[in-house]
Amino acid sequence: MTLDQFLQDLDRDIRAKGDWGEVADYIPELGRIDPAQFGMAIALADGQVLTAGQAGHRFSIQSVSKVFALACVLGRIGEQLWRRVGREPSGDRFDSILLLEQEKGRPRNPFINAGALVVTDELLTGRSPRQALAEILAFVRAAAEDDDIHIDKAVARSEARTGHRNTALVHYLRSFGNLKAPPDHVLGTYIHQCAIEMNCVQLARAGRVIAGLDCAPALLSPVKQRRINAMMMTCGQYDGSGNFAFRVGMPAKSGVGGGLLVIAPGKASIAIWSPGLDGWGNSRMGTLAAERLAEFTGWSVFG
Repeated sequence: MTLDQFLQDLDRDIRAKGDWGEVADYIPELGRIDPAQFGMAIALADGQVLTAGQAGHRFSIQSVSKVFALACVLGRIGEQLWRRVGREPSGDRFDSILLLEQEKGRPRNPFINAGALVVTDELLTGRSPRQALAEILAFVRAAAEDDDIHIDKAVARSEARTGHRNTALVHYLRSFGNLKAPPDHVLGTYIHQCAIEMNCVQLARAGRVIAGLDCAPALLSPVKQRRINAMMMTCGQYDGSGNFAFRVGMPAKSGVGGGLLVIAPGKASIAIWSPGLDGWGNSRMGTLAAERLAEFTGWSVFG
């Protein structure tokens, strides 16, 4: 069976199974989305992009954007970032404030919300919120080689109205001296960053720079690719990262919009979208699809 045939069979099996999970209704704009949807795209090292299902449907990438924000900051300040944010799994919810208090305002990793807010704060150094957002968008567009990538302002407004935990986190960071820009600038930039809208084809193409594919634009050094892949493997699915590594065995980053960026280093960049979430806040059917793909291809980094 070819990879393309496998994808078509997988799409059919996912829809027949119908165990979709729950959408992220705490963001009202996302809460209105039908969970029974699925799309997938695989960008291969030879430049091919294979698709299945609703691969052309645009969705809010939410926390998948944290990968690209991290790439921008590592490109600017490199290893200095780790003075402000750690590199360890949290074991707690992505929006938890508990560890931030216990560890005196230094977030565990750049993919939980507190850590991502610190990364966004670093992006704002010497820049206005508009300039920082332009930098992230420019990176994503260059990585995907596609300028038709934008911010969904309706999702950003919806999240701004209900993002009380993130408001608490940004002020808590400031209270510990781990925030340099005004809290409202950091929060506004972060919310709009999470509201970047893409489809699976665009996201898979953007992920090529992290996978280190020969066809990818030269935006990241091999060292930075390894750093980002390590963070995705250990922290990319929040407190479900261990379960994802066990089931799939590839670096990945999820978002509560149902997006999932999965990396097979040197082989492929995979984007999956299914908006229904599991108890960890990761795409339920997206995780199953990634597991099935790993079994078929043998792309698990664990062999």
